[in-house]
Amino acid sequence: MLSANRLLVPVDFSERSAAAARYAKTFGSHFHSQMTLLHVLPPAHYPAVPLMEAGATMRDALFAARASEVQKELDSFLAEEFPDTDVTRIVLEGDPAPTIVDYAHSEKVDLIAMPTHGYGPFRRFLLGSVAAKVLHDADCPVLTGVHLEEAPPAESIHSGEILCAVGLGPQSGGVLAWAARAAGEFDARLTLVHAIPRLEAYNGEYFDPNWRTLLANIAAEQIEKLQQSVGTRAEVFIEDGDIARVVRCAALRRRAALLVIGRGSAQGIIGRLRTHSYAILRE
Repeated sequence: MLSANRLLVPVDFSERSAAAARYAKTFGSHFHSQMTLLHVLPPAHYPAVPLMEAGATMRDALFAARASEVQKELDSFLAEEFPDTDVTRIVLEGDPAPTIVDYAHSEKVDLIAMPTHGYGPFRRFLLGSVAAKVLHDADCPVLTGVHLEEAPPAESIHSGEILCAVGLGPQSGGVLAWAARAAGEFDARLTLVHAIPRLEAYNGEYFDPNWRTLLANIAAEQIEKLQQSVGTRAEVFIEDGDIARVVRCAALRRRAALLVIGRGSAQGIIGRLRTHSYAILRE
């Protein structure tokens, strides 16, 4: 059974973070989740003070003043849309990404919802963003997207389609199991997509086209074993080509309401983010 009792929404007061909060609210209403809106104040550089004790006192006073102003802004953020007592609003100081991750770990957050800043054709800069660092370091699942403010309503997950990208690595079982629980929770159809390398001949060399069929058959057998181990019987699409583009095309073609992807190593419940995961997010 899938649970999301505690949701965390990092807020930077942008329209994207407002969209993430609205999306998380709709998603969390299904689970009756407790939601936390968190704003992280980066450390400020204050004027030097001769006495260390006085300097510390001044720093504390200046931070308290900053935090008080930001807390007022956070308290008014989407106030009309979030009147429930289950919404907690917190201001912390620190480096945003590690502070978000540390808070999520210490509070045993079940899901972080935050936007991915896409920057149009330069979405490769996602690699240096707060979202990328949170995606890499958080142990819990992260709900994100470049265009959350334009996303279909979260209610569309109900009786819609959840697409799960499986890479057949050691983390694939955990990813598929999570996607299957989500599909069951929302009464959605689960579909799997897997990309195999596109093999091409170079410099006049002979290329046996049967290799593509062989690779697809091997992948199909492995996915069948994976589904047996997890207890799913989802429809599977296997295509050759660039992984991110294969997944993107499958999501568009299937009109998927939610895409589930994994992360690379054995750390955390789904592992750490890999290059292919970054590329899929950018697409």
